[in-house]
Amino acid sequence: MTGKDRLIVALDVSSVEDARRAVTRIGDSGTFYKIGYQLMPIGGLDLAKELSDAGKKVFLDFKFHDIGATVERGVASVVRLGGDFLTVHAEPDVLKGAVDGRGDDRRLKILAVTVLTSLTQESLAESGISMKLEDLVLRRAEFAARAGADGVVASAREAEAIRKRFGAALKIVTPGVRPAGASADDQKRVATPEAAIRAGADHLVVGRPIIAAADPAAAAKAIQAEIAAVR
Repeated sequence: MTGKDRLIVALDVSSVEDARRAVTRIGDSGTFYKIGYQLMPIGGLDLAKELSDAGKKVFLDFKFHDIGATVERGVASVVRLGGDFLTVHAEPDVLKGAVDGRGDDRRLKILAVTVLTSLTQESLAESGISMKLEDLVLRRAEFAARAGADGVVASAREAEAIRKRFGAALKIVTPGVRPAGASADDQKRVATPEAAIRAGADHLVVGRPIIAAADPAAAAKAIQAEIAAVR
């Protein structure tokens, strides 16, 4: 993969029109885009198909979480959008449903969300989870591997442990990535692009540092160059 293919630009904006403008401003510097909850109910599904038809890769960050049979039907519908990645929660029944729903489609990869990058050990404790955060991430990665999922979403802080445990068997997609000096915003477990790649991440998800930049194309290229420089 090139640095360009490893960068996923998060289209976390308030309208499809804003998303299209962002894609236009990024131009050839962007090949992979994420569509999540913010756009999904206001035209995001049509935009996903539009981007796919234009030759772009699409990360559908929908985080499905329901009984397995419902997830299976939902994923079977999502396949029609022509996406490349789809997130679901890392629970065995959910993962099984997602993998079954994907069927023999060779394009769509199922990614298990481990622990959101906005959470900390203290956040888990508030929810009644006493397990060490890294151990929880690894357990959920194990669920993904057993179910036949293609990868996980995890912070750079856990990527190294996942890579050590699972080798190349699971793709690692890492959000919460911020260039040096950028604001962490609502993220807690953050890392620079270089650090995330060195930790074992395959793909980095970056939104505001690119979308909100004065020159989004230049911002994307700078991150891609940082990725490509890691050997």
